[in-house]
Amino acid sequence: MAKIKVVGIEKLQKKLKKNVQLDDVKRVVRHNGAEMQVKAQQNAPVDTGYLKRSIGLEITDGGMSAEVEPTADYGPYVELGTRFMEAQPYLKPAFDEQSKKFKKDMKKLVE
Repeated sequence: MAKIKVVGIEKLQKKLKKNVQLDDVKRVVRHNGAEMQVKAQQNAPVDTGYLKRSIGLEITDGGMSAEVEPTADYGPYVELGTRFMEAQPYLKPAFDEQSKKFKKDMKKLVE
């Protein structure tokens, strides 16, 4: 007859609880990143539609960061403008709106 003894069960339980919370944080990051991508795409001015389609979402840092940005070379010029063209912000308004929701979602996790 074999016996198994688990040593440090309290540490394991704390670690599991921490990991569950970490997974919740990653879920919030991914969800808010996806929403920001949609908002940026909705805000993007459309001529050919290339800029709008180029706005992508990348989850980095093991799920702890979400990056929303266009791959179109001219994306920053549209966002910030040039001396020949007025700015047509599409990322910053999406970020400003989404950051409020992100903070609210993160606050719910710690309550």
